[in-house]
Amino acid sequence: MATSFSVTWDYRCPFARNAHEHILTGLDAGADWNVRFLPFSLGQAHVEEGGVSVWDDPSQDSGILALQAGVVVRDEYPEAFPAVHRALFAVRHDAGLHLEDRTVVEKALTEHGVPAAAVFERIDSGAALAKVRDEHESYVASHTVWGVPTFIAGDEAVFVRLMDRSPVGSEPASSIRTIERVVDLLTGWPELNEFKHTVVRR
Repeated sequence: MATSFSVTWDYRCPFARNAHEHILTGLDAGADWNVRFLPFSLGQAHVEEGGVSVWDDPSQDSGILALQAGVVVRDEYPEAFPAVHRALFAVRHDAGLHLEDRTVVEKALTEHGVPAAAVFERIDSGAALAKVRDEHESYVASHTVWGVPTFIAGDEAVFVRLMDRSPVGSEPASSIRTIERVVDLLTGWPELNEFKHTVVRR
């Protein structure tokens, strides 16, 4: 039976990039996982009480354009999602470019065979933002999600920081082992609330 779990992302977070690279590497190698990729707006998570939400003013969130694009590709061009997902993380963390720049997002889409005009049509219509909001608010309400990457399985949710990456071409056994350890702890040992090294040895 496939292992089912969900995981949140915002392209601005380096730890989300690390976790999602491991997941994509594992899936590409045939890992028996059923994964739901969930958009999460870090901008909305940091809106102060009484402040204007990202949903009402998306311009205040520098990551929301790319997040919407990722959701459209996930839902409407799923075969291209793994490559586009990696590319949008790379835009921020490798190239140091701006995720709010439509030309940057357009390039990441077109380079992987996704019609950028169609994606931006979904964004400009408000449909993509509505989808992001619905999923973001759903898991905030059901699992008290507050950040990325959060892994979710059943009633359990856990925020995870993986320190290593898994770029294209990485050896998949390590990525599969890493993600399965996370999910095993999440589902099999919910009594463990926090396990954090006092020093990061890098």
